[in-house]
Amino acid sequence: MAMLSISGLSVSFGGKRAVDDFNLEVGAGSLVGLIGPNGAGKTTTIDAITGFVPSQGAVDFDGTDISGLSSTMRARAGLGRTWQSSELFDDLTVMENLQVASERVDVRGFLRDLFRPRNDDVSELTKILDSLDLAGSADALPTDLSHGQRKLVGVARALAAQPKVLCMDEPAAGLDTVESQALGRRIRSLVDGGLSVLLIDHDMGLVLTICDYLYVLDFGQLIAEGTPAQIRADSKVITAYLGERHSDDHGDEHGVDTAVPAAPGGTPAVGGTTDG
Repeated sequence: MAMLSISGLSVSFGGKRAVDDFNLEVGAGSLVGLIGPNGAGKTTTIDAITGFVPSQGAVDFDGTDISGLSSTMRARAGLGRTWQSSELFDDLTVMENLQVASERVDVRGFLRDLFRPRNDDVSELTKILDSLDLAGSADALPTDLSHGQRKLVGVARALAAQPKVLCMDEPAAGLDTVESQALGRRIRSLVDGGLSVLLIDHDMGLVLTICDYLYVLDFGQLIAEGTPAQIRADSKVITAYLGERHSDDHGDEHGVDTAVPAAPGGTPAVGGTTDG
């Protein structure tokens, strides 16, 4: 069963198509990757799915068409996301950051807080921190954490809202190899526990190792989809990552690891690392 299904998704900026007639599905309890070179339209796709940019096409979430809903209503329905920048509240502790994310902000919640004290039970939030090896940092300020830990707090904060599907936008950005591998294991563990995840990341070693299925965008159009093994061997994917056509001023995504790692058994890697 598809928890998230998009069909005919298109996004335009000033007459220029950033995403063009794109289709994608994320099944229940699955980890789906969305990859592509700089400016391919990956972040724009997540922005459209979660309601942060106007789009055309259908977005079906848990059996319901949410195309006409605001980003707030989509989040309340259980469609969560992380951001490339952590954007944490640096004057609040890690636990307080999660408490803010877990609270429902609406008229009913406001009235409830007026007449009934807030429930300060943080047991569920503690479980989230435990799952990400952050329990020891619950009382720390984000400014006291490493970059890798801050990225994990961003994931924990998204999980605090209890999403059914979590769209993750470059959670491994800025992490070293060891941190990225550890993050991958944690994401895989969350999915194995029943969460559905749509993952964008430039760390090809990460996405090709942990994802069940992958979609590849280039200039806003789907050029390939399949299992990690199929994507490794796809000539269009190899050409897109090795091509000289892509530059920073084509889009808003920066830094791409163009290496397609070897599959178990020795399929050669292709590409290199491009910072532009």
